[in-house]
Amino acid sequence: MGPSGSAGNDASIEFCDEWFALDPATAFNIGRDADLHIDDNQYLHRHFLQIDFSEGLWWLRNVGSRLSATVTDSSGTVQAWLAPGARLPLVFRLTTVVFTAGPTSYEFSVHTSAPPFIDSSPTPDGSGATTVGAIAFTASQRLLIVALAEPMLRRDGSGTSEIPSSAAAAERLGWVLSRFNRKLDNVCDKLNRAGVDGLRGGVGALATNRRARLVEYAVLSRLVTKADLALLDEAAPAAASPSAPPTGRP
Repeated sequence: MGPSGSAGNDASIEFCDEWFALDPATAFNIGRDADLHIDDNQYLHRHFLQIDFSEGLWWLRNVGSRLSATVTDSSGTVQAWLAPGARLPLVFRLTTVVFTAGPTSYEFSVHTSAPPFIDSSPTPDGSGATTVGAIAFTASQRLLIVALAEPMLRRDGSGTSEIPSSAAAAERLGWVLSRFNRKLDNVCDKLNRAGVDGLRGGVGALATNRRARLVEYAVLSRLVTKADLALLDEAAPAAASPSAPPTGRP
């Protein structure tokens, strides 16, 4: 069924073309064994996220202990990282939530009928792209982001997708793994300096989590879009072609 049309600030969740109406009198749990059963993924909390109504607002809470979620408005210009124990008011008509458990990413949307905030962000320019921040990436760095985000970009609507391993993404680009990891470090350092959470390396930082956070941020902020998938097709012939024989004097 579609979103509720009753009076007041009604709210519904859409996940994989299924709709779930929210009751303001009852908290709604999302996880491996919850009101919204996302998946039997062993890396996913039984109860990970919770939506409830209080103080005149719908709230999204992270009731898990390890995983985080990325939350954005429909334009991708407002984005927040919801860490364990944090809560966030759902003030937009459409809010997108993305999170990763193990190698799998999940996306669902929350629709509200009477949001307290109206998005007045600028309309994207004629190219169809929206500039987010002032972070400049080299062509190869951008290509790396697209390779990691490819499964999510190719997916239509909400649902699940797999985050490629570094080895798989490097192979997709025809790069050696050391080159891929070096460029991944550079991309994450740039975004970290720009204030993007969840990308800092160091002891205890899981490689899967860093790649997942990069993909979540890049896709939801429109840093890369479906149109950028053409970059992979352009890179594929070059990666597949044999190296030219060395030239020079004997």
